[in-house]
Amino acid sequence: MGVTIVTVTRPEITAAVTRGAARLLADLGYAPLSEVTLPNGRRADLMALSPKGHIVIVEVKSGLEDYRVDRKWHEYMPYCDSFAFAVAPEFPREILPEEPGLIVCDAFGGAVLREAPTAPLAGARRKALTIAFGRLAAMRAAGVVVTQLEG
Repeated sequence: MGVTIVTVTRPEITAAVTRGAARLLADLGYAPLSEVTLPNGRRADLMALSPKGHIVIVEVKSGLEDYRVDRKWHEYMPYCDSFAFAVAPEFPREILPEEPGLIVCDAFGGAVLREAPTAPLAGARRKALTIAFGRLAAMRAAGVVVTQLEG
């Protein structure tokens, strides 16, 4: 009998980690949206809103190469109160910076290994982002394909 080797592709890892992180955020009381294009043109893998209006952005990293080629995570900070990386269990976590939060996920859920520090948004920006987030969620619920936050 031969041994079957299953190769998991980078898009499959990204999808699994994104799904698990979204499930974890929902379990923590957040309402997550995936693939959100921010006003600066950057695309957040997940953006979520808490019942109290706290905005978190989660950047999914599928592997070492994905992390090395994408060093733009600081550009998400002006659009959230907290920022975290989400990675698969086998990701080499020691290469990640210590400042952001850290979530480890598979397709079924995850765990927060390091809480994301909070830097509260200015009131006017929070209001604009919250309205844009709500509109984006409503448009998607209506079946309209939209990724860009307005406003």
